[in-house]
Amino acid sequence: MAETTFIDVVVSVRRVTKVTKGGKRFSFSAFVVSGDGKGKVGIGFGRSRDVSSAIMKATVRARKSLFEVFTRGSTLPFDVSGRHGSSRVVIRPAYKGTGLIAGGAVRAVMRALGIQDVLAKSIGPSGCGINLVKATLNALAKCRSAQRVAHLRGKTIEEIVKGSHGVSA
Repeated sequence: MAETTFIDVVVSVRRVTKVTKGGKRFSFSAFVVSGDGKGKVGIGFGRSRDVSSAIMKATVRARKSLFEVFTRGSTLPFDVSGRHGSSRVVIRPAYKGTGLIAGGAVRAVMRALGIQDVLAKSIGPSGCGINLVKATLNALAKCRSAQRVAHLRGKTIEEIVKGSHGVSA
């Protein structure tokens, strides 16, 4: 059985304080994006008394929540946008060699997914990394292959491809 190598990116680590009768209890919460670099990506939260175990818990949960995203080569098939909370993300495919032009949280998702050429812009008042990652996953969930779109619409692939280029039948 082939061993799968995962790309894990820690998006944020926060110190959380719980005030009790006896004083303050410190713990940490970690947010991790994990992917196989071949079209699968997932996210996970982990909380613990120390940083390393919080990151480990988040990584395990992210690997359990992997889902597949349809890609075309090293980029996306078409423009997509997603939102979560007040965060909005617009992602556009780019020519080969363009590189990964995206902010920190969106870049983490794209790197874990294995996408190398993409243009992304986060729009909105919130720059929260967690909301940006969730908005990015919302956008990526909209990516579908021509075969899948044709099946859903009850048409052939040729009809779908012709319609996307503005050629009338």
